[in-house]
Amino acid sequence: MTDNIESILDEQRLFEPPASFAASARLKPADLQALHDEAANDYQGFWAARAREALIWDRPFTTVLDDSNAPNYAWFSDGELNVSANCLDVHLAERGDKTAIIFEGEAGDRRTLSYRELTAEVSRFANALKEQGAVAGDRIVIYMPMVPEAVIAMQACARIGAVHSVVFGGFSATALRDRINDAGAKIVITADGGRRGGGIVELKQATDTAVGDDCRTIEKVIVLKRTGHEVNMTSGRDIWWHDAVAGVSDECAPLPVNAEHPLFLLYTSGSTGKPKGIQHASAGYLLHAKLTNQWVFDLNDNDVFWCTADVGWITGHSYVAYGPLAAGATIVMYEGGPVYPDAGRFWKICEELGVTVFYTAPTALRALMKFGDDFPNQYDLSKIRLLGTVGEPINPEAWMWYHTVIGKERCPIVDTWWQTETGGIMMTPVPGVTATKPGSCTQALPGIIMDIVDDNGNPVEAEGGGYLVIRKPWPSMLRTIWGDNARYIETYWEKFQNRYYVAGDSAHRDKDGYFWIMGRIDDVVNVSGHRLGTMEVESALVAHPRVVEAAVVSRPHEIKGESIFAYVVFRGDRPVGDEADTLTRELRDWVGEQVGSIAKPDDIRFTDNLPKTRSGKIMRRLLRAIARGEEITQDTSTLENEAILDQLRGLA
Repeated sequence: MTDNIESILDEQRLFEPPASFAASARLKPADLQALHDEAANDYQGFWAARAREALIWDRPFTTVLDDSNAPNYAWFSDGELNVSANCLDVHLAERGDKTAIIFEGEAGDRRTLSYRELTAEVSRFANALKEQGAVAGDRIVIYMPMVPEAVIAMQACARIGAVHSVVFGGFSATALRDRINDAGAKIVITADGGRRGGGIVELKQATDTAVGDDCRTIEKVIVLKRTGHEVNMTSGRDIWWHDAVAGVSDECAPLPVNAEHPLFLLYTSGSTGKPKGIQHASAGYLLHAKLTNQWVFDLNDNDVFWCTADVGWITGHSYVAYGPLAAGATIVMYEGGPVYPDAGRFWKICEELGVTVFYTAPTALRALMKFGDDFPNQYDLSKIRLLGTVGEPINPEAWMWYHTVIGKERCPIVDTWWQTETGGIMMTPVPGVTATKPGSCTQALPGIIMDIVDDNGNPVEAEGGGYLVIRKPWPSMLRTIWGDNARYIETYWEKFQNRYYVAGDSAHRDKDGYFWIMGRIDDVVNVSGHRLGTMEVESALVAHPRVVEAAVVSRPHEIKGESIFAYVVFRGDRPVGDEADTLTRELRDWVGEQVGSIAKPDDIRFTDNLPKTRSGKIMRRLLRAIARGEEITQDTSTLENEAILDQLRGLA
């Protein structure tokens, strides 16, 4: 099909950067334009200059981009450095006593680590890993709660050249086992448990289940004592973290590795159900992570930066564990959930810890919106100067709530688009420069060449929609899928004969050249020949004053080809019976008025919540299966609340 994907969202509001913010911003309009011009005039020279400015090299590179094996690109491939040294050691002379991490546990316990203390802890644990047999190139799985030791473990792996694979603590034992086996991991680093929602997440128990007869590569399991509750320890295999580091030196020279040396594997779910081990290289990844922390979050020495993502996701890698530390920032880490003990927890932390830059997911914002404005209004959020969103497109209604209630109309919002595969932010407003539109990630950063093409790979002119692609390789791009390069090429490059990277998202570009993400290509609904992005229908539904959240999928339709099936979460009690019938008609008419009759949902199902992982990501495949009456075969153990599935099916 060559038809363009149609945009039905018409957002006209425009917000210029606050003058007070723009005046002191790291990047001014002239600076940003100069970077864009430099990249346009000499693409490789642009990235070479950034790499030499931003990173400390043990062996300087002379080759910038090696495209001889495209689309398996290599960057700075004859250079050597160490990622941990670039995040920690590089700061010791000037800011060794500066706070690197402020940690808050769900129970309210707090710790701080300076850069000097963090470097010592990382070095000590790196030595402990070596004592347990770890060497450069070994794969080490990290399955931990959101505590400083998770970052310490990641940085320690980087320090000795080991390749880490962090598995989100909400994943099941089965998911953990699959990732251990695919990576061929030698060591698992875990904890006796983590705290979440007032309870304990049984991480050690899940690890014991995962590391059974089917995990023959695992030699050691290192266990952090976090909760103190009793767990099984297998003699000869398991060792407590505190015993592993006892008497170990806190000095460990960072090992220089090749720029292309794998820094980490991070597994994402694939359409086949088999997880994909996204492989990122050391130098190119760190370069982009550091630059985007500086450019997008405008970080300075006085900032307290809180990215709420878990380190089990790419956002927690780039904007918790690596990028902010490379930039010399102070970061916040929080162990628990956003609504424990109540929906004011995020805002309480922001007030008490003096957070100045806050970066979170639209799903978290919509969940907090449901509880009303009273919770955030209880807290002094005046120190916050910049807000950000990540993970999925933010609907205009949530954007405006963020802008008015949290930012008090004085904070720029950076709505960021990127992926696990891209390594870092690709499209976003630059806060001191870009005028923002609610719901748009605006434009690409310098050195990133984005475009929209049709089904034949031809560029779509302005104000058109289609496949989102990246035209040129960039340093932080994934290098391959671990152990399956053919799948890497097929998934990201073959669609358009290896000409450019295919993001898998549909997008629309407006008359001002701003990009609007319309959802995954798989989520496009073809209604009577009109290809519509689901995100825009969701935005229309959430604009209704009684709706707090919505998710839209397609289902087969005899006449129209596909129809729109919407799941809707209301403010207050879930409507049932006659009230539900009335509200269904009202919402269908509302969507018709907002965006046109073609977008009216054929089916609307009311629910108390949407099926989400513990990180807040909506599991749309489950919604699609339920809408189509299909059996659910995928693992649902990562759901925050598995019981919601019966309600979604109409059984409760």
